[in-house]
Amino acid sequence: MRCGSPLARRSLALAGAAMAFCVNGIFAGQTLNIVDSLGRHVAVPRGVRRIISLEPEISRIIVALGAGERLVGIDYFLRHYDYLFPLIFPAAGRLPVVSNAGQELHFEAALGLRPDIVFASPSEAGMAESIERKLRAPVVSLASLGRMEALLAEIGTLGQLLGREDRARRLMTLAEETLAPLKRRAAALTRQDRPSVYLAFWGSLERTPISYEPVDLAGGRNVAAGLVPDYLGAAGAAVSVEKILAWDPEVILLQGSYLPAERRLTVDGVVRDPRLASVRAVRSGRVYYTFGYWYWWDPALVLVESLYLDRLFSAEGVTTGDLAADADRLFREFYGVEGAFTALCRLLSCHDWATR
Repeated sequence: MRCGSPLARRSLALAGAAMAFCVNGIFAGQTLNIVDSLGRHVAVPRGVRRIISLEPEISRIIVALGAGERLVGIDYFLRHYDYLFPLIFPAAGRLPVVSNAGQELHFEAALGLRPDIVFASPSEAGMAESIERKLRAPVVSLASLGRMEALLAEIGTLGQLLGREDRARRLMTLAEETLAPLKRRAAALTRQDRPSVYLAFWGSLERTPISYEPVDLAGGRNVAAGLVPDYLGAAGAAVSVEKILAWDPEVILLQGSYLPAERRLTVDGVVRDPRLASVRAVRSGRVYYTFGYWYWWDPALVLVESLYLDRLFSAEGVTTGDLAADADRLFREFYGVEGAFTALCRLLSCHDWATR
């Protein structure tokens, strides 16, 4: 099957743009050739049964596709820092952790698990090649890097790799249907209508994603769009306070996907920061939390975040529908579990800002 096949054209239509990697690859017998986020060409056997995933975004998609039982090893982050994964996939607690806090693979443990494939993050230069040499198993580096079409592409690619094409199409369609009203409203906005937005992520005022499509979909304008990432496979860049002052954003968003006690950067701290007193967002009180990346995206939570930002940026301040109910429905559609968003918000204390 080639990238121009009817299924591939359907995937591309859903994604709405050219992908960072080929959505479906090229089949040669029972092999799927994938071009990953680092531009590497990797031949993968179709129908893999034993998966080590060091990339949380990929682990979440595998679970959403109904193939969580094929995970035989997960990364350190999912076990120790991800508050959502145990809610959507309780069986993860029984999986061995095959990496350390520095994202380094425990090779002996991984060898014993006999993986058919390993998924790695593109943010660690040289990791894929090193693992591939030592495990003699294909290693694919995938991440959406802040692009919605790339997230959909991942779902399509993994659906084919796991033999879950129908489920993948359902999730891609659900994402498109959820985002379609936002896209229509955003398309009608001029540049002047879109609030300028600065995103302070990863616990730092001076770290920002260079591409963050939930902001664009919700009718905002990321002031850092077009910056060069810190390194290949990264989604963000370091900026100075002087640069933030020059941008003078109308809205500042802080990553709120930390437990309250672990938030190094808070709304109150930004509002009280004397360096930022002249910034429009601070003067008008438009400094908010948002969910943000949590070791890349969760495919359901990024849809919820887009809906949340759409409400937040609304010029009229009008909110429609029950965001918490919509969010729980999306999590149910993706993961088959009830009340996952409500449970997550309880942990993150986000009901006061995400569902107001």
